Amino acid sequence: MEKRKIDKLGIETSLLGFGCMRFPVTADGKIDRPEAERMLDKAIASGVNYIDTAYPYHDGESEIVVGNIIKKYDRSSFYLATKLPVWFVKSVEDVDRLFQEQLTKLQTDYIDFYLLHAMNKERWDEMLALGCVERLEQLKEEGKIKYLGFSFHDDYEVFEEMILYKDWDFAQIQLNYMDTDEQAGLKGYELATERNIPLVVMEPIKGGSLAAFAPEIMDKFASLDPHATPASFALRWVGSLQNIKVILSGMSTMEQVEDNLATFINFKPLTQKEQEVISEVKAILKARVRNGCTGCRYCMPCPAGVDIPGSFAAWNTYYAYQNYNVVRWNWEEGLGDAHQPKNCIECGQCEAACPQKISIREDLKKAQYDLENKKLDLK
Repeated sequence: MEKRKIDKLGIETSLLGFGCMRFPVTADGKIDRPEAERMLDKAIASGVNYIDTAYPYHDGESEIVVGNIIKKYDRSSFYLATKLPVWFVKSVEDVDRLFQEQLTKLQTDYIDFYLLHAMNKERWDEMLALGCVERLEQLKEEGKIKYLGFSFHDDYEVFEEMILYKDWDFAQIQLNYMDTDEQAGLKGYELATERNIPLVVMEPIKGGSLAAFAPEIMDKFASLDPHATPASFALRWVGSLQNIKVILSGMSTMEQVEDNLATFINFKPLTQKEQEVISEVKAILKARVRNGCTGCRYCMPCPAGVDIPGSFAAWNTYYAYQNYNVVRWNWEEGLGDAHQPKNCIECGQCEAACPQKISIREDLKKAQYDLENKKLDLK
C-alpha cells in the first residue's frame, strides 16, 4: 500500500482513504452492514489506515456503522476522520453537543482528523462570528481532536481567505483531472503546498463520472493498459501530486475496493504519455458533460421529491455515453415519474445548498426534455 509521510504532523497515511459516504445499501435504503464491514475489513487488511465519514452520510447511519466496525481494531492502528455539520451550529455550545454525539456514535474517545464540513463563504463567516474555530482548537488542546482542518466547496478566493487564516493541520479539497480550474483547483493546491498544509482529496473520480466511458474513450485508456480501469487512471492522476496525502474513494462494491487496492499497491505516478492521453480525454468530456454534479447530495432532500443527483447522473451519463440504453432503467424505473425533474416546483432550495453552484432548476428542465425525448445534441 502506497503511504505518504506527513512531516508536519509526524505521521504516515495510506494514500488511499476509505470514504464512507457510498456504502452498499439494502432494498430499504439502509447500509448493507455485513457487506460494508467485509469491504472495510478488506481495505484495512490491505494497508488502508485512513477512514473518512461524516455526520450526514447515509442519513446519519454511516458514523454508527463505522463505529461498530472499527471498535474491533486497535485504535492506534488507523486514522479516523469525521466532520462538524456546520449547518446545525447556531451557537458554540452546539459544537460540543454535536462533537459528543459523534464520539458516541463512533465509539471512540477522540477523532484524528476533524473538519469543518463543506465550507463556503457564508458558513466560514458564521463559524468565525460564533467563535467555533477557537472552540475546536480548545478540543484539540484537550486531546479530543488530533488534527484540525476543513473541507471546501466554494471559489478559490474563499479558499485563499480560509487557508491564510491560520496554520491548519490539513485541508480537504475536491480535485480530479476534470476540475483543475473549479473551486480551489490546482491553484489552491499550489497555495496549500506553499503554506506547508497537507491536502486530502475528495471526488477524485468525480462521483463515479470518470469510471466508465463510451468506446471511443475506453479505447484510449486500453491502448495504455488493457487491464487497467479508467478509475485507476483518475486516481493515479491525483496521486501524482506529492502534497496529496490521502485520496478518498467512496466505494460501493467489493469490486471497487479491489480495483482501488490494485491501484494503490505498487502505486505508480502517471507517465508523460498517460498525462497526454488524459488531456485528450478531458477535452472530449468537456464537450459532452452537461453539468458538474458530483452526486454529493447536499441538495437533497427535495421538497417535491425530485431525485436531483440521480436525474443529473442519468443526464450526464446519457451524453457521455451517447446511448440512451445505458440510462434507460435508471431513468424509467429507478427515477420513474415520481422522482424525475418534471416534478420540480422551482423553490430554489437546492441551488442554495449546491457546492458546485449549478443552475439546478434550469438544468432539471433540460434533463427532463433531453431524456424524455431521447434528444442528443452535442453541437
